[in-house]
Amino acid sequence: MRSRVVDVLPQRVRRSLIKFGADLSIARRKRNLTTAMMAERVGVHVTTYLRAEKGDPKVSLGVYAMAMFVLGFGDALSGLIDQSRDDQGLLLDTERLPKRVRAKRAR
Repeated sequence: MRSRVVDVLPQRVRRSLIKFGADLSIARRKRNLTTAMMAERVGVHVTTYLRAEKGDPKVSLGVYAMAMFVLGFGDALSGLIDQSRDDQGLLLDTERLPKRVRAKRAR
């Protein structure tokens, strides 16, 4: 069964995945690691790792995370969606604040 992710993926996201895969490839080659060595360290088959380097959206996030860890970027995912830098989320929180706060009556 074919994944629908590929069908609905926005072009902008697709380009980002392709760039991310290319960056993985460059980082691997800078460290003089073969694709076989990377695949073994990541814990996947060589073809799966090659699909990650091509930016395949069907490759699991765990494979990308492990590849970044192997290359020395272990904490890169932890700051991607940092709640303190989520401007839109913070704005929505502000919009939900009540206009007025009233003290509850004692019974």
